[in-house]
Amino acid sequence: MQLDEAKSKFIEGWGTLGSAWGVSRTMAQVHALLLVSPGALSTEDIMEQLQISRGNVNLNVRALMDWGIVRKELRPGERREFFSAEKDIHRTATLILKERRKRELEPILRVLGEISQVEPSPTATPEETAAFTQMIGSVQNFAEFANRAASTLIKADENWFLSTFMKLMRPG
Repeated sequence: MQLDEAKSKFIEGWGTLGSAWGVSRTMAQVHALLLVSPGALSTEDIMEQLQISRGNVNLNVRALMDWGIVRKELRPGERREFFSAEKDIHRTATLILKERRKRELEPILRVLGEISQVEPSPTATPEETAAFTQMIGSVQNFAEFANRAASTLIKADENWFLSTFMKLMRPG
């Protein structure tokens, strides 16, 4: 398989993976293209290679920047914007985990906290109230477990980085 075909298959595969994770296919494809590009790409480069509109590129690049996995690069004397992806896939996974935790786990944990102490309503039977309370407790326990697991993975990555950085900074 030649490079162009392999690159195309990777971009398509990453797009499929992204849509399975609840991210738009195009956003994942833009990310994949930037991952496998040796240098930063302009909006026009991305438009041409993925055959998508300028607006679609801008929307998806901004979203990827919000996730912290793509950054804008400025070049002296150049009016165009250039974009590159975080190339350390472990760091990318950690940034995605942080963002998903913020967007998904934290909001549902707030809702579960608000509704965990439910009062019986006049129309509900005691069994309905007990079943609801039990299910909400189970969901809350699982969400708290997932949040702790995410925190552990994020902290492990941050501690690894800090530890490695400090070792590099030590004099000979």
